[in-house]
Amino acid sequence: MQIKKILLTGILCAYVIFSYAQNLTATVSGVVKGDNGDPIPGATIKIQKSNYGTISDANGVFRITNIAPGAYSIHISAIGFKTQKKDIRLNAGQDFKLNVTIAEDAAQMETVNVLGRTKAQEVNRQAFNVTAIDATKLYNTTLDISGALDKVAGVRVRETGGVGSSFNVSLNGFSGNHIRYFIDGIPMDNFGSSFQINNIPINVAERVEVYKGVVPMWLGSDALGGAVNIVTGNSKRNYIDASYSYGSFNTHRSVVNAAATTKSGVTFQLSAFQNYSDNDYKTDLPQRLLANVQGTTATSLRRFNDTYHNETLIANVGLVGKKFADNLLLGITLGQNYKEIQTGARPDAVFGQLHRRGTIIMPSLKYKKSNLVKGLNVTLNANYNLGYEKTIDTAYAKYDWDGIRDPKATMGEREGGQLSKFTNNNGLATAMVSYQIAPHHSVAINNVFSTFNRKMDNILYPDNNALDPAKKVNKNVLGFGYSYAVDNRWSSSVFGKYIYQNNVIGSRGISSSTEKLGYGLALAYFFNRNVQLRTSYELTNRMPEATEIFGDLENQEANPALKPERSDNLNLGLIYSFQINEINRFSLTANGVYRYSADFIYNRLNNNQTKTVADNREGVRTLGADAEIRYSYKNWLSAGTTVTYQYLQNLQQYEPGYNGESPVYLDQMPNIPYLFGNTDVSTTFTDFGKKGNNLTIGYNLLYVHAFWLYWPSLGSKEASADKKVIPMQMAHDLNFVYSMKNGRYNISFEARNITNKPLFDNFSLQKPGRGFYLNLRYFINKS
Repeated sequence: MQIKKILLTGILCAYVIFSYAQNLTATVSGVVKGDNGDPIPGATIKIQKSNYGTISDANGVFRITNIAPGAYSIHISAIGFKTQKKDIRLNAGQDFKLNVTIAEDAAQMETVNVLGRTKAQEVNRQAFNVTAIDATKLYNTTLDISGALDKVAGVRVRETGGVGSSFNVSLNGFSGNHIRYFIDGIPMDNFGSSFQINNIPINVAERVEVYKGVVPMWLGSDALGGAVNIVTGNSKRNYIDASYSYGSFNTHRSVVNAAATTKSGVTFQLSAFQNYSDNDYKTDLPQRLLANVQGTTATSLRRFNDTYHNETLIANVGLVGKKFADNLLLGITLGQNYKEIQTGARPDAVFGQLHRRGTIIMPSLKYKKSNLVKGLNVTLNANYNLGYEKTIDTAYAKYDWDGIRDPKATMGEREGGQLSKFTNNNGLATAMVSYQIAPHHSVAINNVFSTFNRKMDNILYPDNNALDPAKKVNKNVLGFGYSYAVDNRWSSSVFGKYIYQNNVIGSRGISSSTEKLGYGLALAYFFNRNVQLRTSYELTNRMPEATEIFGDLENQEANPALKPERSDNLNLGLIYSFQINEINRFSLTANGVYRYSADFIYNRLNNNQTKTVADNREGVRTLGADAEIRYSYKNWLSAGTTVTYQYLQNLQQYEPGYNGESPVYLDQMPNIPYLFGNTDVSTTFTDFGKKGNNLTIGYNLLYVHAFWLYWPSLGSKEASADKKVIPMQMAHDLNFVYSMKNGRYNISFEARNITNKPLFDNFSLQKPGRGFYLNLRYFINKS
């Protein structure tokens, strides 16, 4: 029946294609700049006496499509600039180039109403439950991508320690591999440990899009609970953006982004970044561990085997702005990381020399062309990671928290020792084709093929390589979608996904295959410009990941018996904005979520509680809500609060080893935060000290309510002290940013966890205490 529904949708869409294929329209595109040559973001481009209009992006670029042929008058306006009027005539199939320079109008600064929206604001108006972070506003901070995500309603980023530690992102209760990550729409499944969201600085991104629950077809993944898409943006043609920061625990971060583009369209693009930290912060330890440490009465000891550093370079060369290609880029991503491992899944297992290394060597190809044939857009991407991961555990020693080496006769701080090099060679190829069949109708097909091939080299015991055969996973995700949209009135999307996965183990090619079909619908209705109602539903499937099936050879055990999981995801949301006296602006976003997941995959501690292992639950139901309210006064004050509540309930009625009904049936799922939020306030003083210089002072509060580590129904019912909890978290941060010469030179200072409270995302794995960080940034744009 599901296949019939998809086929019927395809037939109807094919009919619409043939019915409207001859309906040719025109396009207007260009760049808005000030009289000083700088691009103007947020400019409003409006075609008079029509419904056509848009705003310029962060680089002044705009594009209006599907315009009927004829004569028009176009008005271009922006806050602080004089309005320009251009009369044009459009022919069928024409792409009219309109580059505009508008002059400043200081008298308009206090009276003009800003009606345009940034690209991030436009993304937020999609029918999907999505939040877009404007990354450009965070460039003067030391945040990485994961730090920015932690401020979004419905999102919680859990880390096991400091810089470079393991992390887990939760979206409305779904976490880990339930969430998929993308960079410019390209899956990051094969990027390895050297290129992850907790070591990518925020300066690499132009915005970060967070899809909660239902994931658009064009992202092409088998995500169960949501997706994060990092949009780098490549519209700046000639620029340099460089920053360096230094802070507590000997932490160093540096970022350089640059591009040079010739008039003929030849472009060179470069992104390079590094992170380093000793992570030698103090951690509170229980008495059972302190009893092994001689000669101290302290209850907090410094970490001594937790140094982390990574270095990454991304380079692209190619052509932009050609008739045959908007972008045609050949690229290479090179990176390495080094991570010392202080503890296992609990601090009872403490290590003094155990560490790992990893590399990424990934060539890539990117191609994109809009209107290859009128109304037809094509995007192609391909990459292959030739990097490796290596775990080193060869010390004839054991350690306690005193950091003193105690010799022993056998190798390895963990049982048996390890010196293993393994290649997780991953390939990826994506293709996206969309066609505008009429002014309000479009269809799209997207296909993503990925391959995983792990080969193990046991350097210590090479004879064991024959006992650890190669492991391969091939996966293909095919999507089809139809969209109908009327500007500022309706937006809708219907889509289907077909997923095929094949797992192969050993030289004899012992394999197993699985295929799944899913589908979804997203709708948005605009009551007016300021009120939007949106809802979405998806039946989605997720195949077990290679690391869940085969393990990660470090802290994740293998479970080849894992089954695919399936989820019904339903979202309902409201966006409402209004203003008082034209200077007090408010916005409210509220979302409700429902999920029912069968064969839900979650991570639990293994039998000796030193590693985690993925396992299935028969069923898990999620009910939740999140909300964000923001207020701004002129351009001087901004404040906002987010709050999230999510209740995940175990629906597995019978457990192996129990007679009768499970004692944890209908329990709240353990080790998952269920109530948390953020509050931020910032104020900006313009022309502080000198015209063109600005000072911004900001404050942020993070709150996470206490939650159970194990099943709430287990343990003593009389004494709650017998039940382990991750305690309530509350962290206060301050930041100061001083920008000079309209943002060319920037200096910022951050104070994190200023009350120095113990912070835990995972039981007994403490995060860094109070820290101070200084950041210097230089930016120049000659586009």
